[in-house]
Amino acid sequence: MLRWVGGHWSLLLAGAVVVLVLLWAVVPGLFTAYGPTQVDPAGKLQPPSGAHWIGTDQLGRDQFARLVYGARASLSGSAIAVLVGVVVGSLVGALAGWFGGVVDSVVMRLIDVLLSIPGFLFAITIVVLLGFGIVQAAVAVGLTSSATFARLIRAEVLRARASNYVDAAVTSGASTYSILLRHVLPNSIAPTVALITVQFGIAIIWIASLSFLGLGAQPPDPEWGRMVADGRNYIATRGYLTLWPGLTVVAVVLATNHLSHHLSGRRHA
Repeated sequence: MLRWVGGHWSLLLAGAVVVLVLLWAVVPGLFTAYGPTQVDPAGKLQPPSGAHWIGTDQLGRDQFARLVYGARASLSGSAIAVLVGVVVGSLVGALAGWFGGVVDSVVMRLIDVLLSIPGFLFAITIVVLLGFGIVQAAVAVGLTSSATFARLIRAEVLRARASNYVDAAVTSGASTYSILLRHVLPNSIAPTVALITVQFGIAIIWIASLSFLGLGAQPPDPEWGRMVADGRNYIATRGYLTLWPGLTVVAVVLATNHLSHHLSGRRHA
């Protein structure tokens, strides 16, 4: 047991980081007694102390409380983004891989066009069209990532389409909808688990970046990118305002990427 723990300490650390931020998002009240929007003008810009672990911002709000409560917006937004990407990408990729021919050619050319556009720029364009907010930012990031999922799902559908169990389903007279839903997609989704984990980390970065630009979470709602934006004017004198939310984003993204590499390694083992 100790040998296994010693050989997988980085995996355990990554899992601990993910579990911690998930707990922050689900039960933030267990970690802080302060409210994320609780203003205290007399206590503004206080350095880290026993009362305020990572200090207070320019309005006297407890930074640790905003960090903890901000996990809900960051993680829920990333979850929505991944869900949109998986659903849209799986649908488009499955149709292209199953029907082939003109459908496949048209869909793949559209995917190539989308992948040729800088993803973050495309996400900004969608947010401007949809309006500002964390949900709109999540949808924009999800639509941007759908092309990546579509390409992977298409390849998996092409592989599954040539399998014996799909041939048996076609021979038995099953409908296209039934074959796709019951046989092809379930066997095509499994290889996307590692990609989902990677895209979740990317979504956290992009949503934080959109919030930093004022396109995502809106004041006074706490969100990690929004916290960095709020503290940028004080970076020379109160560096902790940007340090901790920035480090949190880095830690969560590194943890999810490490878990993704582990899942990918197990799948290819």
